[in-house]
Amino acid sequence: MSAMKMLVCFALSLALLGCSSGKESPQVQLPQQSTQSAQAPGVLLPDFSSLVAREGAAVVNISTTRIVHDSESDPSSQDSPDNDPFYDFFHRFMPNPPQMPHEYQSKSLGSGFIISHDGYILTNAHVIDDSDEVTVKLTDKREFRAKVIGSDKRADIALIKIKAKDLPIVPIGDPSTLKVGEWVLAIGSPFGFDNSVTAGIVSAKGRSLPDENYVPFIQTDVPINPGNSGGPLFNMKGEVVGINSQIYSRTGGYMGLSFAIPIDVAMNISNQLRENGKISRGRLGVEIQELNQDLAKSFGMNDANGALVASVEKDSPAEKAGIRSGDVILGFNGKKVDSSTELPALVGATKPGSKVKVRIWRNGSEQDIDVTVGELSSNAAPSLNVPENLRIDRIGLGIKDLSMDQKNAAGVDHGVLVVKVKGAMMQSQMTEGDIILAMNNTDITSAEQFDRLLSGIPRGQTVALLVRRDNNSIFVPVKVE
Repeated sequence: MSAMKMLVCFALSLALLGCSSGKESPQVQLPQQSTQSAQAPGVLLPDFSSLVAREGAAVVNISTTRIVHDSESDPSSQDSPDNDPFYDFFHRFMPNPPQMPHEYQSKSLGSGFIISHDGYILTNAHVIDDSDEVTVKLTDKREFRAKVIGSDKRADIALIKIKAKDLPIVPIGDPSTLKVGEWVLAIGSPFGFDNSVTAGIVSAKGRSLPDENYVPFIQTDVPINPGNSGGPLFNMKGEVVGINSQIYSRTGGYMGLSFAIPIDVAMNISNQLRENGKISRGRLGVEIQELNQDLAKSFGMNDANGALVASVEKDSPAEKAGIRSGDVILGFNGKKVDSSTELPALVGATKPGSKVKVRIWRNGSEQDIDVTVGELSSNAAPSLNVPENLRIDRIGLGIKDLSMDQKNAAGVDHGVLVVKVKGAMMQSQMTEGDIILAMNNTDITSAEQFDRLLSGIPRGQTVALLVRRDNNSIFVPVKVE
């Protein structure tokens, strides 16, 4: 080894031993994970204790009693004595079981919350429906017989009242400010366990459920069970933003999908019940369906936002204003309509007699139409949505002209009758007996005209067929192959 190499090695050795200057080598400081960084704000779980202590006293337990006569009993019903284990015991093991009474009491439990110091309480309509007696129990163990002020089965909201003063009330929040992923909390009486607290997050907003088109439900993953119905859903400010109404379940118990009625919808109904004793909802008079990409393309639209008008009721506010089948409603009364599920709630919340602007897409452009909103009949079926059809790949229909008798029976003055469904159409929802009224907004008057129009459609292009079935009309997108 050369002298130069030996000198370098010696210098390196001294540096490593910390003796080149007679001082100790500085210690290497390893980074330490602080407690704060381990508990970053984004992963901290909220503490609900102060919220519950502050607002829990305004949440009540509701029990109802109904006298059921033996003629009303249904063996499949949970209220039937046949489902009572003791009743089953007597029938199995006693040769002469005692006769069951001709009537018995059916009891149910639910929740509610106080919205006024003098005793007005909100709950679900299904909690108090058909009850003979409603009892409210407060957290201080006081019990009151409640009076039913009114209920709205369509939105599942009921207003009841007890005779009391200086009661605690809940603060009312704004559901429109809720964000998906935000923490929310429920207080109620699942299975009769008073003031039980469960928490979760907002899973989605503006949900439309089967048979209910007038409520834009708040979906959460808050555990909700029988007895929670009618209880409040709180945001982290301690404000009520919804009423826990129902769950989606295949077992009858909680499976992670809970739905709450937005509190602004409930308060509007509550105010109407309190002032008028009934509910008034706006009515447009249209049947609508969801717009998909194929239909949007056939109408010359760049996206699939909006509610497609499948049919317009005769003499309805929509018909009088000039709204037609094939229009796509993009906005209502200054609010954007992105899907068909949003329109019924907007129309229903509008005061009958109001004049509003409806923005539509027609013939390749947007335009505004002035509409005077009508009033929805209280016994009218809540059916504004038409189920979306499956996509159809190519035409496979046998059609023929309608007879005069067939036109009269169907209530139409034009169209052709589908007598055979073949090929890819068999996988669609089109069936024999359907009446095709129009193709791309052109009325169909004969089978010959239909064939002529279809022959002029380029291969691969999508057309929209307006189909009449069971007094309903829907648009079916068909890709021509």
